[in-house]
Amino acid sequence: MACIMAGTILSILMLAGVLLTGGGVYALVKKRDRKRGALMIVAGLVMFGNVAIMAIPVPDAPPVADSIR
Repeated sequence: MACIMAGTILSILMLAGVLLTGGGVYALVKKRDRKRGALMIVAGLVMFGNVAIMAIPVPDAPPVADSIR
């Protein structure tokens, strides 16, 4: 059960990161709102970083799903 939840959470984070980055680019280009656009892009990149940290395996450590149980 924990493995499914970890995968679901990572998937939701990826979708949120794509939407935030895309919305930030849209705000920069179409709306000419530099402040909100830049903050949305940064928030999207932070979400991608969080997913990368959780998904990259570490030597001699149990997978994330096993440590949750």
